Order: sequence, then C-alpha cells, then structure tokens
Amino acid sequence: MKLVQVKRKTRSEKRYAPKMGKLTTKVTYIKKYVAGIPVKTLHKYRETYYGEVKDCDVCQLYV
Repeated sequence: MKLVQVKRKTRSEKRYAPKMGKLTTKVTYIKKYVAGIPVKTLHKYRETYYGEVKDCDVCQLYV
C-alpha cells in the first residue's frame, strides 16, 4: 500500500453562478491522501455545458 496518494473524485453539486443562476454541475475534487486519510484538497474544478473547464472559486455553493 502506498503511503501518499493523490485521488480524483467527481460528484454532482448544486452551485450558484451570477450569470447563470442556480445550476447542478459535476465538480471534480483532487485530494491528497496519507495512509488512506484525506489530508488536503489540492484543486477543484467544474465542467460547463459546453465542455469548458472552470475553477470553482467563481461560483458559490448553493444550499
């Protein structure tokens, strides 16, 4: 078993973008694991309807 791993996981989230309003999008998280325990989120991004990849800092999490 590796001691340090980097894993990528995609899940659907509800987000709010100022230009588009409420939207449900797939968000991909890249996390660093040490001995199977998640330590740090390295990057998170979302894919638009047109296939563009955007950073998640632009839109807020909609609860």
